[in-house]
Amino acid sequence: MIPPAGMVPEASTLLLGRALRAFVDGYVAVLLPVYLLALGFGTWEVGLLSTATLLGSALATLAVGAWGHRFHHRHLLLAAALLMAATGLIFANLAAFWPLLLIAFVGTLNPSSGDVSVFLPLEHARLAEAAEGDARTRLFARYSLTGALCAAVGALAAAVPDWLVTLEFERLAALRLMFAFYGLTGLAVWLLYRRLPEPPPHRRPQAPTPLQASRGIVLRLAALFSVDAFAGGLVVNSLLALWLFERFGLSVAAAGVFFFWAGLLTAGSQLAAPWVAKKIGLLNTMVFTHIPASICLILAALAPNLTLALGLLLLRAFLSQMDVPTRAAFVMAVVTPPERAAAASFTAVPRSLAAALSPSLGGALFAAGLLAAPLVLCGVLKIGYDLALLAAFRRHAAAK
Repeated sequence: MIPPAGMVPEASTLLLGRALRAFVDGYVAVLLPVYLLALGFGTWEVGLLSTATLLGSALATLAVGAWGHRFHHRHLLLAAALLMAATGLIFANLAAFWPLLLIAFVGTLNPSSGDVSVFLPLEHARLAEAAEGDARTRLFARYSLTGALCAAVGALAAAVPDWLVTLEFERLAALRLMFAFYGLTGLAVWLLYRRLPEPPPHRRPQAPTPLQASRGIVLRLAALFSVDAFAGGLVVNSLLALWLFERFGLSVAAAGVFFFWAGLLTAGSQLAAPWVAKKIGLLNTMVFTHIPASICLILAALAPNLTLALGLLLLRAFLSQMDVPTRAAFVMAVVTPPERAAAASFTAVPRSLAAALSPSLGGALFAAGLLAAPLVLCGVLKIGYDLALLAAFRRHAAAK
């Protein structure tokens, strides 16, 4: 992976690690509900297990924010990669719900379209040291673009179990193989991150510290981000795939193709994000691309046919993630360099905690036959978040 010009060489290693993780996350988000349904569980259990994955990721990210400053980023990234390997290999060999729920909680599975794992604050903090100003926004956009593209390709890989069935594999065995490959990818990430250097003593940046001077603004951002994340948790990719299966009878292979194109559109929007942010500012980019995306989601929930629903969801995919690199760059810009790892964690943790609560609610609404409700509720909450964010930080953004 080639970083923008002027970046330190280790940025390429981080981008490649992001690519590998995004690829397996792309198909896991689609296959997770398929795997659980194949094991005999229902829609409520799918939502509950998605909640467990997000809740566990939130607590791990909270630990990084609270105590991660005591360790070098490299050591924590290596530990996270080993946890990813163990998650996939163990998950592929379980069938009972409670052990699966436990592994989902302590592991790194990601049922959503974005990165919600413990890797996120660690990689963000490391990337933030590689550039300043507009260059940092471009680097975060490249990071998000890499994730979106590889997750899109990964979504296509959700059709691999169907292909293996034609080769006389048992369907459940084919699904297990995909989760085992997730674990092997974790080992590959571990080998890759062993290449990350520790800065020599005379060139070390300021040591990471807990939140201090920037605590107030970080806590306000975290509170607002939690609303956005709770809303997003209602339609994480696993639940959106489940909605397409239940509402329109979409096949797994067709769902993989849809998520592939959605990922490509997301990637294209993130290429445009730095240019748009340079023209109208980080905050305006976050808000005024997000609101139309939420309107599209609400309309998709009410669409009378599959073609219209998919069209609206694809338009949403083009708009909804443009705030990801700009949000990361905004947070890194408003805190002091030593606080960046803690700020990344403390803004990610409320997002993960809030997002962890809503998939079980979404699954329960599906189980009750209210298929449109999670999508409509998500859109309404996200619009409210965007308006509150604009009101709270408009003056601060103008000052920056």
